[in-house]
Amino acid sequence: MRIILFLLIVFSFNFSLYAQQTSIVDFKKLKGNISLHPEKKSVKGKVSYTFKILKKSDSIYLDGKNMQVELLKNSPLKAELKSTDDKIWISHQFKSGKTYTLDFSYEVKNPKQALYFVGWKNNKNPQIWSQGQGKDNSYWLPSIDDLNDKIIFELTYEVPKNYRAIGNGVLKNHQTKENSEIWEYKMSKPMSSYLVGVAVGKFDFISLKSKSKIPIELYFEEKDSALVEPTYRYTQKIFDFLEKEIGVDYPWENYKQIPVRDFLYGGMENTTNTIFAETLLTDSIAFTDRNYVKTNAHELAHQWFGNLITEKSSADHWLQEGFATYYALLVEREIFGEDYFYHKLFESAEKLKEESDQGKGESLLNPKAGYSTFYEKGAWALHILKEKIGKENFNKGIKNYLEKYQFQNVSVEDFIKELEKSSKEDLTTFTEDWLKQSAFQAEQALNSLKKSDFIKTYIETIALRKLDFEDKYELLNQALDFPVNKYIGQEAVFQLEGKNLSKKHHKLYKKAFETNDVYIRQAIAKTLSKIPFELKSAYESLLKDESYLTQEIALANLWGNFPEERTKYLNYLKNTSGFYDKNIRILWLTLSLATPDYLNAEKQNFYQELAEYTSTTYDYSIRQNAFAHLYQINVFNEDIYKNLMQATTHPVWRFRKFSRDLLKELLKEKEHKNALQYLSSEFSEKQQQVLEKALKNK
Repeated sequence: MRIILFLLIVFSFNFSLYAQQTSIVDFKKLKGNISLHPEKKSVKGKVSYTFKILKKSDSIYLDGKNMQVELLKNSPLKAELKSTDDKIWISHQFKSGKTYTLDFSYEVKNPKQALYFVGWKNNKNPQIWSQGQGKDNSYWLPSIDDLNDKIIFELTYEVPKNYRAIGNGVLKNHQTKENSEIWEYKMSKPMSSYLVGVAVGKFDFISLKSKSKIPIELYFEEKDSALVEPTYRYTQKIFDFLEKEIGVDYPWENYKQIPVRDFLYGGMENTTNTIFAETLLTDSIAFTDRNYVKTNAHELAHQWFGNLITEKSSADHWLQEGFATYYALLVEREIFGEDYFYHKLFESAEKLKEESDQGKGESLLNPKAGYSTFYEKGAWALHILKEKIGKENFNKGIKNYLEKYQFQNVSVEDFIKELEKSSKEDLTTFTEDWLKQSAFQAEQALNSLKKSDFIKTYIETIALRKLDFEDKYELLNQALDFPVNKYIGQEAVFQLEGKNLSKKHHKLYKKAFETNDVYIRQAIAKTLSKIPFELKSAYESLLKDESYLTQEIALANLWGNFPEERTKYLNYLKNTSGFYDKNIRILWLTLSLATPDYLNAEKQNFYQELAEYTSTTYDYSIRQNAFAHLYQINVFNEDIYKNLMQATTHPVWRFRKFSRDLLKELLKEKEHKNALQYLSSEFSEKQQQVLEKALKNK
């Protein structure tokens, strides 16, 4: 009984400390020297923490997952350190109001997450990068998972020779040693620990400055140098626009952007140091369909909304993601125009209404809400709020809100109070409708959208879907009249899709082709999979459009519709790679292998190239594309099987799920099942577990 009582007391104490540590201690500053060892996937460091005790205590903690720690001999504070699975406990008779400095060393072997060593095994463009949101940086850095403790970070990274480390803040010093490079970075203002970010690789960069003289560095690897301009296009314009629109100066010393391979998300807004997925790198043709503008603007907006001010709890998450989404949308309106802005709002409203009608709507105050709620519904809430109180009052409130709570944590209540002050309006109804209710306020959204003449015409065009073709022919014809709106023109084309196409259909398709609008012509590619001979010549012209998505669809459809001319179509796109995921090249290789008598002498090379794209040398997006096409032609070898099994344990969950689903499909066929079982001894322990589970659930 005594033992049980003792354990209950200890548990109660620890639980209380977990919940209240921010009221006991305020961690002020971290100075660290961190050595990254990719060959061992390990991290070694020496850190110095300065903190102030707010309330008398005999122990405090740092978050640190599976770390070996040791007090340094010269540490000003002689405390007892004890490491558990997820904490570093610091025991001492701490006095209220006193400031302490603690120095210790630590080591982490093969961090489970948050720090990733990519490409070092095959030495193909190796990188190291971190992804700490929301509480993961403590897997590689002794830190504070609680978002409510803001710290000034000064971190120095030692990395392999000839590699650059890019960290938060200003680069204060760089040294080259015999076998390593040392990069010293300093922040002058505090931030939450999850915003620490580092990227290591053989990066180069270009520099520019905002109108306000903030240095901006745009990074890239040498192999991607031709993609720099289209990828970072509009970056200075985005920066200048956000400073002006938000009304508060950019709050940090500089800004850097680094593309990395196999990144878990689109981008991450580490303070001064955005890391983003290299799949967003683009050339001028890819820019048509996939560009970095939205992500660029979103992550930059977070430097104010999320970094300068940070949510107090998950229930306040909208204050970060909804705001970044909304301000990114304002950037896109500035760059791509008013119709683009309203069309994006319309698309998100349609999605949110559908979810709401299905009973899947969520409150913006729900800490467990999903992407569409925090991001898209959050952006809609701000759009409606600005219309309700007026742009001037809205902007004034945002400015006051940011300046009042800078470098602090905020709640939704804090925000609403500031907007009520600036507008002198009671926002209770707005709060009930847009923040508390799970249902999407579709009627309010529609009334807002109808302020756009374009949207009114667009909605009228959508309403034609319920009519028979003959009854709407003239209206669709008018929708394609010059000058045609690309969104209305696309909608008109989508309504031509069907099995039995008449001469009137052909006439409208020809008119759509002649608009020479890349998006309207793309709609033709998407909807006209069975190509009438009368439209063959016009459809072939899609191969020349400046859209890799259009070219990909057109090549697949032409190859399937006109077997006798496959050589012509393949020759036309023989040297085209496409998006960063090599969509056209991989399709071209697949179709070439499936085309009899086409470059037979090269077929083995084609197969080897396609198989190589499944390897760890490439970003997961390329690998996934290659796996999908190899499955279509049902061609696998030992290396592809091994690459697939490696993919089933990949850190990117979308790719991991795709790979496991593909594995299940392959196991349905005896040939693949036997091959995988034969190779199983060469798989890692984790991969063997995945295979065994898939075999049981087959």
